[in-house]
Amino acid sequence: MLSPHEFATLLLVKDAPNQVDMEREELDALLERQLVQLERLASGNEQWRVTESGDTALRAIKRFS
Repeated sequence: MLSPHEFATLLLVKDAPNQVDMEREELDALLERQLVQLERLASGNEQWRVTESGDTALRAIKRFS
């Protein structure tokens, strides 16, 4: 079960990955659950992105809300 902060962070990664603070505690929990991953861009920068499992979790949560 995701905490409200983890769910909000997962939504933020999905909708605005370039605005995610790389130091957010919730990212560690999401990474551990394999709901997000850190992607290296061609520019050399890193950006969080939602995994397939994370996308499935978001769809399931949205379906029940």
